Amino acid sequence: MHLHKYEKIWLVFGTAMLVVFLAVLGAGTFALGMEPPGGHHIQIDPEKVEETPPFDNPGLQHVGGNIYNAYMIAFVFGFKPANLEIPVGATVHFQVTSKDVVHGFQIVGTNVNIMAIPGTVSHYTYTFDEPGEYLLLCNEYCGAGHEYMATKIIVK
Repeated sequence: MHLHKYEKIWLVFGTAMLVVFLAVLGAGTFALGMEPPGGHHIQIDPEKVEETPPFDNPGLQHVGGNIYNAYMIAFVFGFKPANLEIPVGATVHFQVTSKDVVHGFQIVGTNVNIMAIPGTVSHYTYTFDEPGEYLLLCNEYCGAGHEYMATKIIVK
């Protein structure tokens, strides 16, 4: 088989780029100890979510200053608590789990978009600077009736 001079150059160039890419990836992974974000997962028993603190009393809890923790449970076909009232300017640490299937947790008009996975506590922090009503919906298909899975976050 005869390869043209330019084909040989491109083969060498492509192979060299692959080697460089793998070397950088390997150095970042092994030498620098990089890992995917969110390596600190909190696990709970999905069958005992409503008995496990702090999910035994879901809702908004004041931490101090203008900082709150919001503990929420996603289930077929709703969220617990049903509505959440948050003060304007509050920083909220959402901690969300599911007791049945995988659900989405998206607050429309914000960049809050996480997965509620059974047995895992997902978390996200957001500051609500604008007053109003925010639609919280499930954006992960979870079965028949999924389109009705929504609630409100009221910021005042």
